[in-house]
Amino acid sequence: MISGKTQRWDYIACISLALHVGKLCTRLSPRSLSIDLYKLFTLLPSFVFNLFPHMANLSVNRMRQHPHTLSNIDFQGASYAVAAKSVKLELDLLKKAADDRKFQNQMDAFYMLVTRFLNDRAKGTKIDWDKIKSPSAEQIIKYRDIPEANTTGDLEKLAVLKLNGGLGTTMGCVGPKSAIEVRDGMTFLDLSVRQIEYLNKTHGVDVPFILMNSFNTDDETKHIVKKYEDHNITIRTFNQSKYPRIRKDTYLPIPRSPDAPIEQWYPPGHGDIYESLHHSGLLDELLADGKEYLFVSNVDNLGATVDLNILHYMIEENSDFIMEVTDKTRADIKGGTLIDYDGTMRLLEIAQVPEQHVEDFKSIKKFHIFNTNNIWINLRALKHLLDQDAMELEIIVNNKRTSAGEDVIQLETAIGAAIKHFNNARGINVPRSRFLPVKSTSDLFLITSNLYKLVHGQLTMNPKRMFQNAPLVKLGDEFKKVNNFLNRFKAIPNILELDHLTVTGDVTFGPDVDLRGTVIIVANHGEHIDIPSGAVLENKVVTGSLRILDH
Repeated sequence: MISGKTQRWDYIACISLALHVGKLCTRLSPRSLSIDLYKLFTLLPSFVFNLFPHMANLSVNRMRQHPHTLSNIDFQGASYAVAAKSVKLELDLLKKAADDRKFQNQMDAFYMLVTRFLNDRAKGTKIDWDKIKSPSAEQIIKYRDIPEANTTGDLEKLAVLKLNGGLGTTMGCVGPKSAIEVRDGMTFLDLSVRQIEYLNKTHGVDVPFILMNSFNTDDETKHIVKKYEDHNITIRTFNQSKYPRIRKDTYLPIPRSPDAPIEQWYPPGHGDIYESLHHSGLLDELLADGKEYLFVSNVDNLGATVDLNILHYMIEENSDFIMEVTDKTRADIKGGTLIDYDGTMRLLEIAQVPEQHVEDFKSIKKFHIFNTNNIWINLRALKHLLDQDAMELEIIVNNKRTSAGEDVIQLETAIGAAIKHFNNARGINVPRSRFLPVKSTSDLFLITSNLYKLVHGQLTMNPKRMFQNAPLVKLGDEFKKVNNFLNRFKAIPNILELDHLTVTGDVTFGPDVDLRGTVIIVANHGEHIDIPSGAVLENKVVTGSLRILDH
């Protein structure tokens, strides 16, 4: 029989072996090993600790007899430490192969993001659901309680930025999403430029218009903005970071060289705005030009226009950060929300929510507001935080699968997560009219309808609409791509009296159709429905087949 003491030193010897193998792995480039062998080396420490879990609980005091083997060992995190060192080796090889200081800085920043991610994994860091509280009335201000601005002088200190990193692929379009035509032959970008141009002309100011592009959108966007050179607007662009995707099993970067295929890289979410704005030099340029406040929004949110009342409130209340929120509906259950966490206001995204609390997160009763991603930032406060290296945003793990079928991870951050770092930060509960995103053709259906009027690039609710809320519209997969959507409507129906519309299957609409109340149209597989010209559907369910022939 083996004594307990002898057995314990066998355990120690096994753990020591595992750690030495892990250290050996960090000295070898993963490229010099087969991927399977590399996985074995990096996961061996974790395997040993799982085999002898009670060893992780042995105190350092009980092991002082062998300090060379066990001192300063984080049993739970040893395999993650090995992974972090291996990632650094790979990133150093990428940096060495690139004669580009900007790229090298990005790889350094990415390494810091990876180490934070691995550290969180090692510690098992998770949000404590019991600490979550609803924000107080002092933290979330109602828009109607904000005084009306009686001066436009604040605009001299303002710059406007649109997040322009996304593609239009989900709607079947090629190129930047901002280049999709959405209303009266104008694109998202056209509408935004028209809004700022009108603002500058009306108030005699020069509010610069900034686009944060990604490597996916930068080239085409720079070409597009040339058409605005004769407009009364200053346009600036800069790029957000370009980070390597990492393997889900080893956490190693996918790219093997700086010029690896585009699909091996990713833009790391809009939380990257702070570092990218800083490293591009644009933050310092804006401050030098007297611009102290920045209004940021998604380029596809057509309701995100400059609001003088919010800007004036921010200045008067010395608030360094304002997030616009609005009341949550059943269509917004996945949107991030503001919470009070240990006395600090924080952004909570669904990706951070423990699985057992996801339904609570989606509840309209528990979390009745959500983030519109309309953000107002004090640039001097931002500069101070960045100079102090004091900004650390929660990491969002985005699991993806490549076209080759490989499981990868993208580590991302959200712009709103910075709210916890700013002094006197506030949320403002704004009307729904300030949140008009176009994420799908269902949204496009609303934006292109007579529900809205277009004035100087800004959409406003048609005064003939009895209720100020938009109807709920759900278009099926047959309408998912923009071209299919356009082919199925001869003209967008009149929806001033519509409450709810659901359409699935092979359905087409003639011109001058009027939809009222609740309308549900379902064409089952193999069936086709033509809604004829001039049809009026009020509180109707249409199923089966209906084909109208021209003659």
